Amino acid sequence: MSFSILEKQELVPTIHLMTVRAPAVAKKAQPGQFIMLRIDERGERVPLTIADFDREKGTITMIFQVLGKTTMHLSMLKAGDDLLDFIGPLGNPAHIENAGTVILIGGGVGVAPVFPQARALKSAGNKIISIIGARNAGLLLWEDRMREVSDELHITTDDGTKGHHGFVTDIVKKILEQGTKVDRVIAIGPPVMMRAVAGITRPFNVRTIVSLNSIMVDGTGMCGACRVLVGNETKFACVDGPEFDAHLVDFTLLMSRLAIYQPEEKEALEKYTCDRKGCSC
Repeated sequence: MSFSILEKQELVPTIHLMTVRAPAVAKKAQPGQFIMLRIDERGERVPLTIADFDREKGTITMIFQVLGKTTMHLSMLKAGDDLLDFIGPLGNPAHIENAGTVILIGGGVGVAPVFPQARALKSAGNKIISIIGARNAGLLLWEDRMREVSDELHITTDDGTKGHHGFVTDIVKKILEQGTKVDRVIAIGPPVMMRAVAGITRPFNVRTIVSLNSIMVDGTGMCGACRVLVGNETKFACVDGPEFDAHLVDFTLLMSRLAIYQPEEKEALEKYTCDRKGCSC
């Protein structure tokens, strides 16, 4: 069985959107979950968070950034191509309830998995304050879609080309210091950003949830590659998460584990690029 790519586009440089026909996955998908895909028999398994789903059309949409060999290969596929494996939905769904006022923060590609949660939490009756950030205006994702599901939308860019000149944490801190009653904060993005958000919200005792992008191999809890330390206990992001209490996550360990295979990842990408160009490596 193969899974057809229905749509493929580059949203901004190095960041791509892909919609795949996978009716069985779309039927059960929930905000906060992810899928594992494999391009072909020689490909590695790659976890991608579900950015959107359509049960009637039987489709799953992902947004990914080109960082290594497999995401480079994935970015070169087009509508009409097939994927060999597409497994999911995996992980625990986000907890959706009427909590009150919720701040949702998306950094970089993290905006994509934040969107379905914002939509679901808005439908559940919450007041949604969204903060999305990127290095510059050209890398901002889904601003229009986030505005549609938000009562307030704040934009930040590292270089000041759009919105607030600074970081998402600046806006979070400002909102909390103003005395706004915030019942929950959800942050998805680079680990350093999520750690910074946790540091801001901790003194205010605001429940803060993060989605961890630890290294995964099988996505079912069997390999143990995705283990993270949460509250001094070992958890597997694929079956215990991917969402955890940000105030309990050991981000230092998470980031060191994410960097462990960087030399091999760099070598694989260089070889793949070289092979495509027909040069000798």
